[in-house]
Amino acid sequence: MLLSEIIKERILILDGAMGTMIQSYHLEEQDYRGERFKELPGQQKGNNDLLVLTNPDIIADIHRRYLEVGADIIETNTFNSQRISMTDYHCESYCRELNLAAARLARRLADEYTLKTPDKPRFVAGSVGPTNKTCSMGVYVDDPARRDVTFDNLVKAYKEQITALIEGGVDAILVETIFDTLNAKAAVFAAEQCMDSMRKYLPIMLSVTIADKTGRTLSGQTIDAFLASVSHINVFSIGLNCSFGASDMKPFLKELAAKAPCYISAYPNAGLPNTLGQYDQTPEEMAKEVRTFIDEGLVNIIGGCCGTTDAFIAQYPHLVCRDGVYRKPHVPFPPEKNLTLSGLDVLEIKKENNFINVGERCNVAGSRKFLRLIQEKKYDEAVEIARKQIEDGAQILDINMDDGLLATCDEMVHFINLLSGEPEIARVPFMIDSSDWSVISAALKCIQGKCIVNSISLKEGEALFMDHARELCRYGAAVVVMAFDEKGQADTYERRIEICQRAYRLLTEKVGMAPHDIIFDPNVLAICTGMPEHDSYAWDFIRATHWIHQNLPGVHVSGGISNLSFSFRGNNFVREAMHAVFLYHAIKHGLDMGIVNPSVTVKYDDIPAPLLELLEDVILNRKSSSGKLIEEATKMQNGEIQRTVSSMSDSWRSKIVEQRLRYALVNGVNEYIEEDLTEALSNFPSAIAIIEGPLMEAMNYVGNMFGEGKLFLPQVVKTARTMQKAVGFLQPYIEVEKKEGNKAGKVVLATVKGDVHDIGKNIVSVILSCNNYEVVDIGVMCPATDIVEAVLREKPNFVGLSGLITPSLDEMIHTVQTLKNSGISIPVVLGGATTSLLHTALKIAPVYDGPVIWVKDASQMVMVAAKLMNKAVCHKYIDSIKREQCLLREEYESKQDKIVSFDEARRNKLHLF
Repeated sequence: MLLSEIIKERILILDGAMGTMIQSYHLEEQDYRGERFKELPGQQKGNNDLLVLTNPDIIADIHRRYLEVGADIIETNTFNSQRISMTDYHCESYCRELNLAAARLARRLADEYTLKTPDKPRFVAGSVGPTNKTCSMGVYVDDPARRDVTFDNLVKAYKEQITALIEGGVDAILVETIFDTLNAKAAVFAAEQCMDSMRKYLPIMLSVTIADKTGRTLSGQTIDAFLASVSHINVFSIGLNCSFGASDMKPFLKELAAKAPCYISAYPNAGLPNTLGQYDQTPEEMAKEVRTFIDEGLVNIIGGCCGTTDAFIAQYPHLVCRDGVYRKPHVPFPPEKNLTLSGLDVLEIKKENNFINVGERCNVAGSRKFLRLIQEKKYDEAVEIARKQIEDGAQILDINMDDGLLATCDEMVHFINLLSGEPEIARVPFMIDSSDWSVISAALKCIQGKCIVNSISLKEGEALFMDHARELCRYGAAVVVMAFDEKGQADTYERRIEICQRAYRLLTEKVGMAPHDIIFDPNVLAICTGMPEHDSYAWDFIRATHWIHQNLPGVHVSGGISNLSFSFRGNNFVREAMHAVFLYHAIKHGLDMGIVNPSVTVKYDDIPAPLLELLEDVILNRKSSSGKLIEEATKMQNGEIQRTVSSMSDSWRSKIVEQRLRYALVNGVNEYIEEDLTEALSNFPSAIAIIEGPLMEAMNYVGNMFGEGKLFLPQVVKTARTMQKAVGFLQPYIEVEKKEGNKAGKVVLATVKGDVHDIGKNIVSVILSCNNYEVVDIGVMCPATDIVEAVLREKPNFVGLSGLITPSLDEMIHTVQTLKNSGISIPVVLGGATTSLLHTALKIAPVYDGPVIWVKDASQMVMVAAKLMNKAVCHKYIDSIKREQCLLREEYESKQDKIVSFDEARRNKLHLF
């Protein structure tokens, strides 16, 4: 029976640690060397892989002991058997022999036990370790772009190892103890090349190790980001090994099992090592913890790592089969249908994401300053441009080094390596932007996450187009497809949709690319050039965007927004106004992302009515107004724009202080904030009243504009920074105003995992503190387990959960479920930009035993808290909340029933005709 068949029926048992078992034999230097390697330089004690040649009976005995106690899968003793690691032992020339001998040895023992019990076949996994080098991180303080090993070096070493393992007869390739995703991608890249050349395809198993309890790998990725990075691989199983003991591993295993579209493996350590590096956990203690993995349906393969022996594995058969009945294995989730990218963090692009900003300033073709910095080798300043893009709200970072006077390939690799060492920058996905395929290929070998390549097209024919697409699939990148073909650039609506449809069919039907990894760019072209044939460019792009979403399922649409206003170079106000109007309409028709300057200052609602009407006429091609817009822009360029901008920027200073504060927040203006707040302190009864008054009004306005598509994330981020500065200035006054005496109550506040935004939560904290509540703020990116621990430790009266981004909604559901599973039922109050009354009623409240209360904004928190703390009204208030949520669910279900009934009636009507 094949491994792929038997794993569907029952949970399989993997062996335990090889190194721990070898230690029990108390071998000396001569045992490792044998006669053959007597003269080998350096110390060999500890070179466990060498024992397959010098002491194969010991390795055979270890395999036999694991098989004897019930292991279904044994690993080859080849964890370090590639040239990069073996160089330390001067054994690099023996790597092929080591792998071949180890595979044949394990194969012989597995077959021996299969013959004994044919109904329990045994399998061999070829162990492929991470090497002792890291490809995505630098280790040199004085040269952070320098790497000890390259992707190509890794692929070469891994190909030699994996080829020998396959020849030796392994059943699967296990890439394990992954601490750097780029190393793992190189191992898989090598494995796929070996299998293609040998015409022998084996399951590929991946096992990652978590560096600490934040849930990140040593190279900084979250589990979600890791999954996105390897989503291109046809993976048989993904799992966790090493890291921790079973108990501490479990939260991360649950996260993995809830998302990975493949089988799940786990082989934890025997607890955590003591101060002497020894493992104190007993086999029985570990088995008790591992049992919960099985009972909760989290695993398909279970084994042991550091500190485990055959005594530990002997506990497993009783866990996976009880009273003659096999426990049900984990059922993999279906593959993800959304475009999921990653840097150190994950970015999932869904329809409800509003609009994804791709920062454009790290582009030598689009920024003279960036080009100058690269030319002058001022990399620190160039990195700061990238950092500023992220701070201003860019969710993806576009990087382009295409310049005739640069060593383009070298500069691209150097800059990506620099950015990879900056966690606040590397957390976002990169967009590799080049017209030179060798530059794209070199860049892909430097990125551990899942990036976007910009771009490929049909301009050089179908064969090269598909070759490039297949290579991107092997590296695991999404791709921007430009609307070009052999005839040139598409500049009409008809040509745009014709090329995109042709490319879609080639990519999905012949290359096998997932539709959600395809991003079409139907060409944003300049309008108002003075040539009438260009007048329809913007509207044709918008129409094509709508058509693509209607007819090419699963794809996304992007564009280089600054191209639109090329005719108005030097007139930044008109350019930004054009972009704001274009985005407002394009997003409504399905534009998912765009390469933009995230530090925009002109918003849709800022544009004077006459200019707005002109811009919409031009962009929507409603009437021939391009001449009028050019004339108007020329006037503004000649002096009127200065007066317009001046009136916009200066007139607000003459308004009353409440209006000035509101304007400053909405526009992200920090210059006068302390001056205006000082004046406001003499007009308002307290500092908290200022926060609850004009500041909260401004925040609510920004939230509404964002929801309507009239503001984009960079502008929201600027507003949040101004609010943060305002609250910081008022904090000392608030402390003085705090009430004395008994606390009104206690609350634990947290921004849920996956979300780093805390402006709203900080405001809630300030407001509640001022109203005499004890606030325990545990921060941002808080896993559910941390929130549970805080609640159990602090014993608050209620919990406050915050989240700004869409993935926060799923995490809130998971958090309240975790609270419930821990026996907690205190009130949960939640808020944030993506939360809503309806979502709370439909998705969150039903999975929690206690009350779940949604608050629209921070100003409502004191009222909600007061009702929860007032015993006389608390029960009535909670009952009213639950009744309202129940009614919302009933209304929603009724509407859904009507939609279903309508669709059914329509289908019946169609059948009649």
